[in-house]
Amino acid sequence: MIIPPIFGAIQSVRDGLEKRYIASYLALTVVGMGSWCFHMTLKYEMQLLDELPMIYSCCIFVYCMFECFKMKNSVNYHLLFILVLFSLIVTTVYLKVKEPVFHQVMYGMLVFTLVLRSIYIVTWVYPWLRGLGYTSLGIFLLGFLLWNIDNIFCDSLRNFRKKMPPIISVATQFHAWWHILTGLGSYLHILFSLYTRTLYLKYRPKVKFLFGIWPVILFEPLRKH
Repeated sequence: MIIPPIFGAIQSVRDGLEKRYIASYLALTVVGMGSWCFHMTLKYEMQLLDELPMIYSCCIFVYCMFECFKMKNSVNYHLLFILVLFSLIVTTVYLKVKEPVFHQVMYGMLVFTLVLRSIYIVTWVYPWLRGLGYTSLGIFLLGFLLWNIDNIFCDSLRNFRKKMPPIISVATQFHAWWHILTGLGSYLHILFSLYTRTLYLKYRPKVKFLFGIWPVILFEPLRKH
């Protein structure tokens, strides 16, 4: 998930959207690039470039979701401080302990926060966004589930694939599915967050599909009568 978020960031700049959404798109691109570098090299430094931006991007997502219903271009310095401090603590501890479970738990906490906030929005604020909200959550959580299954049962899955036909071996590469599904789920989450925000700002957001397959948000301000 590298190129689509770049186009999303460019479109956000053109539309004059708040910088937090530009940062969201670019953060997703950084995660994609870090993951690409790690899987090409399998070096520890590249692993950090893969895993730590996952924490940072999720912190940006959390900030966007909790600031959806504020004045345009407002800044919540208290929330920013908390998220930056959280990122610094996670980074420092992870560099010292080098324990993957710690990273997974911290990342899971951020994801759980996003899930609760998203459910609140589609339940109590904008119920008509359930389709987009639950789709982004469902795809992301499915990827998150497959990632954990792959981590826990890695050896068993490897032995299972050796006995299966190639097509089944490919289909059960859960780590690959994790990257595909969480990348797509994260992108859809940004659209959901952006849709929620522009609705609050009294725009007319619409989800369109470029080339009939790729979702983007287009909108225009409400005209004054």
